[in-house]
Amino acid sequence: MNKKTYTDFETKKTIHFNITRETHSSLRILCFKNRLSMQEVYEEISQRIAAESPEMIQLLENLAQDKRDRVIKKLSQTDAESVYNIIEKENPLVRE
Repeated sequence: MNKKTYTDFETKKTIHFNITRETHSSLRILCFKNRLSMQEVYEEISQRIAAESPEMIQLLENLAQDKRDRVIKKLSQTDAESVYNIIEKENPLVRE
């Protein structure tokens, strides 16, 4: 009898990213309480995003908006600092 070997076409990818220590600890505790690994949780989240789950798409859109808002706020602060620096340097009321 000739046995056929089947190749598992599902390949695994390793990812690495940084999260805050506090977030990691909280997530790990919640996973432990639910008898889940962090890998299982991230795999499920990734699958839901890939399947374009409406809730996950909304989450991504919210994250993107928050990121744009942070960039705008950062630019606004930088612009304000630049304006104050120019006023300080060009102030005709201050003698050098």
